[in-house]
Amino acid sequence: MAVLARNGVLPFELSLVHRMFGHARSDAGDALYEVVTCALVPGEIRTDADFTLTVAHGPQALAEADTVMVPGAQSDYETPIGPLDPSLAAALARVRPGARIASICTGSFVLASAGLLSGRRATTHWHSSQQFRERFPDVLFDLDVLYTDDGNVLTSAGSASGIDLCLHMIRADHGARVANEVARRNVVPPHRDGGQAQYVNRPMPDPRISSTARAREWALANLHRPVTLRDLAAQESTSTRTFTRRFRDEIGTSPGQWLVRQRVERACALLESSDLSVDEVAEAAGFGTAGSMRLHLQAEIGVSPSAYRNTFRGRSQSA
Repeated sequence: MAVLARNGVLPFELSLVHRMFGHARSDAGDALYEVVTCALVPGEIRTDADFTLTVAHGPQALAEADTVMVPGAQSDYETPIGPLDPSLAAALARVRPGARIASICTGSFVLASAGLLSGRRATTHWHSSQQFRERFPDVLFDLDVLYTDDGNVLTSAGSASGIDLCLHMIRADHGARVANEVARRNVVPPHRDGGQAQYVNRPMPDPRISSTARAREWALANLHRPVTLRDLAAQESTSTRTFTRRFRDEIGTSPGQWLVRQRVERACALLESSDLSVDEVAEAAGFGTAGSMRLHLQAEIGVSPSAYRNTFRGRSQSA
């Protein structure tokens, strides 16, 4: 894995890649990734802080990587982002066909300028969303997500959502067990609910209004049974209409969408770690039938229950 550091790079975004992927280990304790930092020219580069970094690797590292990560840089925020600098375009041209490439925050402008996001789903920091839409109308822009995954091209919304993206990539490569362990070691949630729309500037909620945490906690304890919007609202002693509004303001998605995602995650965990049959997993996750679970997994993660189990159960056992 190669991380491309441009002048003015945000140190947090650069380091989180090393931190997350560097903690991914097999059962035997072996590192699952080799992460190197590269620059357009080896040597000293500026950051957006009061220190510089010495980068030993040049753009050749991009040609050797299975995955390329592009963090944001200070210049992405200071001036309108124009065509790619020729040296940056030449460096990205080194990325081999079929390699996975991902951006953090405004690094998505680099991918879009290189033509890598045309016709693909992508996101960037909400503060730069209007500029992104105007500049790249051919990109399927999605503001209401923390990250996107469109085949071998991925983007994250902001600096911290780069963590969510890294965990998603680790989960896709090596299964939930490894990703959850990385999250645990870094004291972050393995999956955050909602999208970045919940962070867009908006009037502050009334502090007298309680959160929906009690209802969500209750739902997670009762995923195996039918859960209705009325049930959730009752946990907060409010109407379904008021609960739905509060839930969307707090989580960034509807109660129904959130509930489906929790059931999918429960099903994936059971498929990966248990010997339950597909029918039993469907019942335990609250889908009721294997057919219903199959439809939801296909919609959410693009694979059938059997395909997920064959892929990630095998990786877990062989790690």
